[in-house]
Amino acid sequence: MTAIAEPLPVAEGVTGLRLVVRRFLRNKLAVVGLAVVVAFVLFCFVGPYLYHTDQTHTALDAVNQPPGGSHPLGTDAVGHDELGRLMYGGGVSLLVGLAAGALATIIGMLWGAVAGYAGGWVDAAMMRVVDAGIAIPALFVLLVISAIVSPGIWGMVAILGLVSWLVPSRLIRAETLTLKNRDYVLTLRAIGGTHTRAISRHILPNSVSTIVVAATFQIADAIMLVAYVSYLGLGVRSPQTDWGGMLSAGLTAVYSGRWWLILPPGLAVILVVCAFNAIGDGLRDAFDVRGRS
Repeated sequence: MTAIAEPLPVAEGVTGLRLVVRRFLRNKLAVVGLAVVVAFVLFCFVGPYLYHTDQTHTALDAVNQPPGGSHPLGTDAVGHDELGRLMYGGGVSLLVGLAAGALATIIGMLWGAVAGYAGGWVDAAMMRVVDAGIAIPALFVLLVISAIVSPGIWGMVAILGLVSWLVPSRLIRAETLTLKNRDYVLTLRAIGGTHTRAISRHILPNSVSTIVVAATFQIADAIMLVAYVSYLGLGVRSPQTDWGGMLSAGLTAVYSGRWWLILPPGLAVILVVCAFNAIGDGLRDAFDVRGRS
């Protein structure tokens, strides 16, 4: 259950950004989510510099070792240290999730802003494209494309971004339909301001709350989608891996009692996705001017 941020009195001189931060910090679940994300970012991107392992070459003399000694989380079927692999795979998962979420949000932001601002037949045509895309499951499209092109890390980012921008575009369009009739936008148009200036200087800056919240949820969705694809063997290719690939590699081993091959990456995916969702809920509440979720 999402914790509800209570309304705070707007003290004189307190800026909107400071008020948003204060209200976000009142949401304990969102703060915990932020702490979890920061901890995983440090673990995945700083950890490999402190805990050196070889994730490229096999070590047949150290295969399937249980946790303990020089391998705190044991080793896998080819001798890779599982703790180091969890760091490396997490770096790939977070990088793909963050980049794909940002790409999807940018595409959806521009598409939705143009459609909502233009209105008329332009809006109708652009949104029919969105409706048609939403009717096709993103996971199905992702699996088909991944099976055809065998993407690397940046290929996966591009594919995820191109199949995930539809929902943000609808959110930004709805916000644009409201903002384009505000006095400051109508005044700009009356004095001859261009449509590009209206969108870039007024529509998008005033939609920042919707954009930020949408981006947070898109990152969580992207991390989950790349885990799905990699679990089915269509993600990044060996020796690269991510948490989904680790789950796929450890699935059969769990029946032999080697739980350390599947439990850590599974928990990592769950924790990170839940953390980003908690942050998104907290940001949505913090930006809500009415002071309620």
